[in-house]
Amino acid sequence: MMSKEFQWIGKPTLRYDGVAKVTGQAQYTDDLRLPGMLVGKILRSPHAHARIRSIDLSKAEALPGVKAVATGQDAPVAYGILPVSEDEYALAVGKVRFVGDEVAAVAAVDEETAVRALSLIEVDYEVLPAIFDPHEAMVREDVKIHEETRVANIERKASLSFGDVEAGFAAADYIREDSFFKGASTHAPLETQSALAHFRDGKLTIWTATQVPHYLHRYLSKVLGLPQDRVRVIKPALGGGFGGKGEPLPLEFAASILARKSGRPVKITYTREEVFLTHRGRHPMYMKLKTGVKKDGRITALHFESLLDGGAYGSYGVVTLYYSGQLLTGPYVIPAFSFTAARVHTNKPPCGAQRGHGGVQPRYAFEVHLDRIATDLGIDPLEIRLKNAVEPHTRTVNELRITSCGFRECLERSAEEISWKERKGKLPKGRGLGIAGGFYLCGAGLPIYFNPMHHSNVRVEADRSGRVTVFSGASDIGQGSDTMLALVAAETIGISPESVKVVSADTDTTPVDLGSYSSRVTFMAGNACHAAALEVRNRVLTAVAEEHGVTIDQLDIRPQGVEVPGEPSKALSFAEAVMLAEARGGPVCGSGGYTPPNLAGKYRGGGVGPSPAYSFGAHVAEVEVDTETGEVRVLRLVAAHDLGRALNPPAAEGQIEGAVVMGLAETLLERYEFLKTGQHESPSLLEYKVPTALDVPAIEPILVESVDPEGPFGAKECGEGSLHPSIPAIVNAVYDAVGIWLHEAPISPEAVLKALRQKE
Repeated sequence: MMSKEFQWIGKPTLRYDGVAKVTGQAQYTDDLRLPGMLVGKILRSPHAHARIRSIDLSKAEALPGVKAVATGQDAPVAYGILPVSEDEYALAVGKVRFVGDEVAAVAAVDEETAVRALSLIEVDYEVLPAIFDPHEAMVREDVKIHEETRVANIERKASLSFGDVEAGFAAADYIREDSFFKGASTHAPLETQSALAHFRDGKLTIWTATQVPHYLHRYLSKVLGLPQDRVRVIKPALGGGFGGKGEPLPLEFAASILARKSGRPVKITYTREEVFLTHRGRHPMYMKLKTGVKKDGRITALHFESLLDGGAYGSYGVVTLYYSGQLLTGPYVIPAFSFTAARVHTNKPPCGAQRGHGGVQPRYAFEVHLDRIATDLGIDPLEIRLKNAVEPHTRTVNELRITSCGFRECLERSAEEISWKERKGKLPKGRGLGIAGGFYLCGAGLPIYFNPMHHSNVRVEADRSGRVTVFSGASDIGQGSDTMLALVAAETIGISPESVKVVSADTDTTPVDLGSYSSRVTFMAGNACHAAALEVRNRVLTAVAEEHGVTIDQLDIRPQGVEVPGEPSKALSFAEAVMLAEARGGPVCGSGGYTPPNLAGKYRGGGVGPSPAYSFGAHVAEVEVDTETGEVRVLRLVAAHDLGRALNPPAAEGQIEGAVVMGLAETLLERYEFLKTGQHESPSLLEYKVPTALDVPAIEPILVESVDPEGPFGAKECGEGSLHPSIPAIVNAVYDAVGIWLHEAPISPEAVLKALRQKE
């Protein structure tokens, strides 16, 4: 029988890949070398919007050392991570839509030759009017960034309403309206995007820094016209994703096309400038909120409007669009809710998914808006949140099913840790406290393309040495999913995590997992792994029970072996038990899969937002504002996060700390801005400011364990939802410090000084 007491769950576990990474043995894509490998480079558009009249490759092709040159005509098949917005090409076909758009690619014997070859490609452009303002994009019928858009440059609109919104506002004692803007930010991973493609014997193998091997596998097959069994995608060690590597990217197609044309391996690795130029990061978002409340602060109705600047292509934009509204109905009870949203194309780099995507900008707006309401009514910001907090095992007005929920505890523990009641509003001038709540999903309820198969599959095998191997298509992007799989398998079977090997993210050898996005891996791959490991455990115990004439309930597997209570002479090592099981029934293996329950709402768009579980959080920030310079400094941030159960507490705390740092950066430092020509203003880490160790305050993570009834060992997500409250907590703390509200993020010293002058 399985012990009620966990052997490994909830205890510190070394990262599965930790030693390899700290000793430099981990192999990232750009570390890989193959015999005869060529260097690939991509020619990028200097124009924000232009028609390609012609491309002359002859001089580049004639350059000694150049082995292949490619254009969009080599792969004129459209693709996109979402089937509803397949609007991209491997290399531009007919038109470029932003400064940096991919026009052509070359493969040469070295980087110097490849760069020289790019300069020899002659492109005849017809420059077209460009649109950079999303409000302008909403109405410009004379300029079509994508000809197929029916109204101006609007990619998609959404409008949903739940409950009696009109009656909700009529019942309110107080109604407040506010507008907010959250600027773009980008992922800034340490590892830039990189892909190494090899085409041999009619089969493509590509090693690439991707979060989604399965989706990339499908689109490489489609775009290159290859059967899926002739494509293999392998993800080596990956140095940070945050969403920027969460969809098929042009360099992966370009490297593959060049490898097929040249007959040699081709590697393309982005420069840091190219990472900025190609983006896929946070959408700039304009937001309006109207909320009705009773005198005691209880919410009666909420209306939300958002306008998303999507940049040149669709990417994950339709999902982000719906998330911006659908995820506003937690972590508070909102009895009546409506939202309208639009995503438009502009001639800027495409926006996509970035950590917590779709929910970060609206959460910033709503939490500051809620603080303003509390201030107007003379209610403590903590109390207004507790009064409206959602409860476990309920449903939101837009039909999202809440299972476990530790939101109240998050609020109370974060406030207690920072002595909220004793210190709020009582600190010296220039110092203040701010609080905010958060809410996010544990994986999307539906796959990106419709199919009846599991969202995650795992195979577990035990061999005669006693080693257990977990095969999973999930991508470890630094968040520690390989460690999670080893931990779940070890706990389920009863062996030590050191006895578990993980093979992940190789489409030839691992079963399908949809990838690392929307915080789905722990919940979905973890459940699949648990089911597969349980099969292995039962196979082993059944064989031992039959051999010794006992029942399975009398047996237990521990790291030292299989024990028969009271009969130490019958004990077997785990390896011996596996051999016994193999002798009785062949290889000892198990398979497991996970599909979320059908939770989609019964309305158009109801499939975006449902999740098998939701995480909750509350952050309290303490800041110091210099009224002479406008500088805002975060001194301390307490981050309580309901993650179900902490499988590996130090890893969970690390995820929360990383999310807080990213939230801090988006609040105070990161500015993803453009010149009037559409050129990125600062495409380097010299000008684009990310936090250093000197910028990071004392971060105090608090793990709130609500133990979800459907998560693996009760676990939920903690890597994305733990970012959401950071931004508004800091902004609300600025008000407590100096009495100014800031409705645009990131905050600049200039904006602080301007607000202080206006206040005076």
